[in-house]
Amino acid sequence: MPDFPTITVALGRFPDLLARGLRALIEDDPSLDLVATDMAPVQLAGALRRHSPRVAIIDEGSLGSPVEVRDLAARYPSTRLLLLADRASNIEATQMLAFGASACLAKSTQERDVLNAIHLASRGLQLIPRAAAAGGAGSGLLTTRESDVLAELQRRRSNAQIAADLSVSVETVRTHARHIYRKLGVSSRRELLGPGQGG
Repeated sequence: MPDFPTITVALGRFPDLLARGLRALIEDDPSLDLVATDMAPVQLAGALRRHSPRVAIIDEGSLGSPVEVRDLAARYPSTRLLLLADRASNIEATQMLAFGASACLAKSTQERDVLNAIHLASRGLQLIPRAAAAGGAGSGLLTTRESDVLAELQRRRSNAQIAADLSVSVETVRTHARHIYRKLGVSSRRELLGPGQGG
C-alpha cells in the first residue's frame, strides 16, 4: 500500500460542540495532522501564514463577506479552503467556489463526507453542488471574469465603478452581471446579496 504524505489541517473557530466533533474527526484519521485550532476570524490570515496548512476548515458565518474567501485563496494559494455553513444554498456554495473555496458544506454534513471533502480539497479538487453538476437552473460555474465582477458586486460597487476598475464598459459589466445572475439562479443584485444586503 503506498505511503501518502500527511495532510495538514487548520480549523477555524466554531461553536464548542461542532469544534470538538471536527477536532475528533481529524485526530481520528491517521492521514490528517491538525496544526492549528480555534482560529478566530482576525487570526485566520496569520495562522495560515504561520502554519501553511494544506486544508483550512472555516466557519462561513464568521466571514464578513464572501469576498474574504477570494482574498484568502489569493494570498495563500497552497491552502485549500473548506467552508462549513449553517445552510449552504447552491447560490452561496457556487459563489464560494468561484472565489476559490474547495467546498462549501452544511454544518450538518455527515462525518464521512467532511473527511472526503478534506481529502479532495488536499488534492486541489472542488466539490461542486449537485445542482451545478446536474446542469440545472442556477448551476453554472463562473468564468474568471465573472468571478471578478461578482467580487465587485459583493463589495456593493456600482456598475460604473466596476467598469472603471476592470477597464471594461458599463454594458460589459451588465452582461457579466446577467450571466452571473442566471448561473446562480437569481434575478437581481438584491437577491444575489441576500436579505437586507441589496443595493
